[in-house]
Amino acid sequence: MLCCKKSLSALLFGVLLACLFTATAQAEGIAINKADIRVEQDGYQLSASYYINLNFVVKQALSRGIPIYFVGQFSLTHARWGWLDSAQKTMVRHLPHFIVGDTPLTRWSWLDKEVFKGEQTVKISYSVLTGRYRISRGALFQNFASLEDALNIVARQNSTVIPANLLDKDGNYIAAARLSLDIEQLPKPLQVNALTDSDWTLDSGWYRWTISPADIAVDGDSKAE
Repeated sequence: MLCCKKSLSALLFGVLLACLFTATAQAEGIAINKADIRVEQDGYQLSASYYINLNFVVKQALSRGIPIYFVGQFSLTHARWGWLDSAQKTMVRHLPHFIVGDTPLTRWSWLDKEVFKGEQTVKISYSVLTGRYRISRGALFQNFASLEDALNIVARQNSTVIPANLLDKDGNYIAAARLSLDIEQLPKPLQVNALTDSDWTLDSGWYRWTISPADIAVDGDSKAE
């Protein structure tokens, strides 16, 4: 009987996790799915994939012929003074609780050095005449029969190749990725409304993870999920 109760509890817990995952994936907005850094022929490349679920307001604007723009951003920072973080943690650990409190420890990031920063803009537009969606990156473009297909492409972002000589193989780095809707490229009258309308605030926020070139060389990539 006890075994059955444990099995039932495990099953219910699994169902709950599945429901929470589904709710997160279907929530309106942009959320990170996974991110990694890969070894390329001439260096390294950061990549990230996102969940994108547009709300009614944005979809309606798009269906009326108003193009929308997404900006994908990447950065790579050399954590040059990691030993200071360790010293900070040791110092805080020995301080009385009433002084430290429960506030999470903040890294001394001002000591780090940004070695790479890049961004790219992707435009999605809809043609009322053809009933098709178009993704444009500069002079390059692709046409899609559905918005879902177009968003699946936008959801996969890659940085330009980071030259290998910019990274110290024995160093530690903080990679970061972000995808957001750029309201500054909307038509002027719409920009005014977008500034105060939360429906237009679609932003994954910065997602950060730690990587080491030495580990990448062994594993082939460094993933964060």
